[in-house]
Amino acid sequence: MAIGFVDLTATNRIPDKSLRRATKPKTYRAAFGDGYEQRLAQGINNLDESYAVSFNNREKEEIDDIVAFFDSKKGVTSFAFTYPDSNGAGGETTIRVVCEDYSIGYNNDGFYSCGATFRRVYEP
Repeated sequence: MAIGFVDLTATNRIPDKSLRRATKPKTYRAAFGDGYEQRLAQGINNLDESYAVSFNNREKEEIDDIVAFFDSKKGVTSFAFTYPDSNGAGGETTIRVVCEDYSIGYNNDGFYSCGATFRRVYEP
């Protein structure tokens, strides 16, 4: 599969090259008075990952299709997202994500932009 995701029109949508991944481990922490602390991972999938993607200066129709796809998922239904990763086979990794946050920029004369944040979910 190519980098990006497949929208409602069965078109692969590739984000701009400025794709960003943020990771924050979820841990339990017990701190003691003498500066000593203990840490424990919360569950087996304890890494919260989010991906900031952007689709800049695209034709209005393309942004409309991308936003329609996000609207159809309603921030609840996950979808497959492939990103470049040196750890995966072929330099790409596919994961399940939800999109709970996205916005549209109205640039000029039929060219729009869309920014979104994908949150990784651990499901089949």
